[in-house]
Amino acid sequence: MKTEFKNGVRDGIPIALGYFAVSFSIGIMVVSSGLSVFQGTIISASNLTSAGQFAGIKVIAASGTILEMIITQFIINLRYGLMSLAMSQKFSEKIKLWQRFVIAFANTDEIFAVAMAHGKSLTFHYMIGLQSLPIIGWVAGTILGGVSGNLMSHTLQVATGVALYGMFIAIVIPAGRKSRPVLFTACTAVIISSVIYYVPFFSFISGGMSIIISTIISAGLSAFLFPIEDEETLEETELSGKEEMASCKE
Repeated sequence: MKTEFKNGVRDGIPIALGYFAVSFSIGIMVVSSGLSVFQGTIISASNLTSAGQFAGIKVIAASGTILEMIITQFIINLRYGLMSLAMSQKFSEKIKLWQRFVIAFANTDEIFAVAMAHGKSLTFHYMIGLQSLPIIGWVAGTILGGVSGNLMSHTLQVATGVALYGMFIAIVIPAGRKSRPVLFTACTAVIISSVIYYVPFFSFISGGMSIIISTIISAGLSAFLFPIEDEETLEETELSGKEEMASCKE
């Protein structure tokens, strides 16, 4: 039991360090958006999702509606449902239902990746150990970033806040170089968002709704233009390809 927890804590150290750096930028962004450090801390402690927090703070700063917030968070965080479903297949049979809810609270992209790479079945104590330091790092980074933001000038706050955009660019560019659908989706979202922001005709659309519109359209177009074939379709394609090659040789 103690060994499993220690192993989880050890595996969570790199995630915690990365989360601290990212949440520091979010803390500065919270203050520059007009929210207090306490409010930012509550957001980080209850919402462990960088993209979701980023979009949520944008909606709050733009005085968006509750409906905009709900739709935005649902779309951005929908992937966690799929991750939790996949992770549950590796859970130990001893994990109870209430323990699954506790684990699901802090199931982030990085924690999911480490958990899925774990060689053994996932126990409750291992997952708690894995998630504990990243949660602390995320909240601590937000607090320190918010406090530092209060001591900075507005110009310096804005300049430091660019680090968060840099994080998203660092995530998208490597994936975009390897995958055309990812690059297409990102570029389409940027174009749609820019059109909504700069074209006067769309001035009635709020910042929160702009995120929703650009996300839905870009993701929908990508799904339509670059559909993912199931295993049966891929097998049929490979089989037909082999038959064509055999006929050509004959």
